[in-house]
Amino acid sequence: MISVEIQSARHPYRVLVAPDLLTQAGQALKDAELPLGQCAIVSDTNVGPLFGGGLAKNLRSVGYEPKLITIPRGEESKTLKQAGEICEQMLDEGFDRESFLIGLGGGVIGDISGFVASIFQRGIKHVQIPTTLLAMVDSSIGGKTGVNAQAGKNLIGSVHPPVLVLDDIDVLKKLPQREINQGFTEIIKHAIIADAEMFQQLEAVEPKNVDFGPLIQRNVELKARIVEQDEQERGGPRALLNFGHTVGHAIERASDYRGIGHGEAVSLGMIAASEISMKKAGLSKSERDRIANLLRKFGLPTQLAKNFPREKILDALKFDKKFVRGQIRYVVVSKIGSPNLSTEVTMDDIRAAVVEL
Repeated sequence: MISVEIQSARHPYRVLVAPDLLTQAGQALKDAELPLGQCAIVSDTNVGPLFGGGLAKNLRSVGYEPKLITIPRGEESKTLKQAGEICEQMLDEGFDRESFLIGLGGGVIGDISGFVASIFQRGIKHVQIPTTLLAMVDSSIGGKTGVNAQAGKNLIGSVHPPVLVLDDIDVLKKLPQREINQGFTEIIKHAIIADAEMFQQLEAVEPKNVDFGPLIQRNVELKARIVEQDEQERGGPRALLNFGHTVGHAIERASDYRGIGHGEAVSLGMIAASEISMKKAGLSKSERDRIANLLRKFGLPTQLAKNFPREKILDALKFDKKFVRGQIRYVVVSKIGSPNLSTEVTMDDIRAAVVEL
């Protein structure tokens, strides 16, 4: 069992990483002093049938009273309407301020379940049980929650740290390779902005030989160190985690969240950010090529389809919540492991990088 403690402004919490962790979930919740009684498990139509029943059975065996709430899979479910429906269902079931909520699924479920936990009865406890590599190393850490607006992704939300995160490595065996690949987007991003040594190690390892336990631990610790310095993302180190996300989120919106996954969009966004970094931060072509080669090694895209509506990407950029009072704050790197938040990147720079994609 790997245990990582994260210091939040609200409360410390642990991330547990181990195989077969779902069968130990009830005891882990008790150890975290979550009160016996009602709890909601929010999952989706993909993950719920796989893991929801077994998790509920385990929780009942130690005295909890779980209610499984299943929503349609996919980014389309991450809406205020869906969040409201979950709240209404919890109210109908008699949940109160002493109840807590478990998010069982990938990043979409973690985001919407955390958002519901932050607003239900003005805030209840939230437990993250991520079932994708991407969610384990990224979205389950740090307390960001949210739903999408018509204008863009994650524009409505809150910071509501979980009280416990359970990363069961065995669930990764159920993932298709495409989902595993998307998890490596955030791992590679962490390496680019904060861990040049991990970048080199990823270059050397064969994808089929990755030891997920230590890799997940390293990425959780890395993100935790950054988040602890700037939990609310007020212009400090946490903003550096957005490397590749400005264009990545715009690509997702331009595709109407269909056909391209979050990790794939961010992979393309990191290629665009690398191009901009060459112009604005002195990133060398050889380092840019290393980034592209590593993304390709882990099955991630580095070029958009020729017929992709690139103008829609540019239209989506103006809704990016990382722009403050119209000023672009863009994460660039001067070399692998050395990021910087720049205000000198222009829309023309971004436009040129998107065209290159």
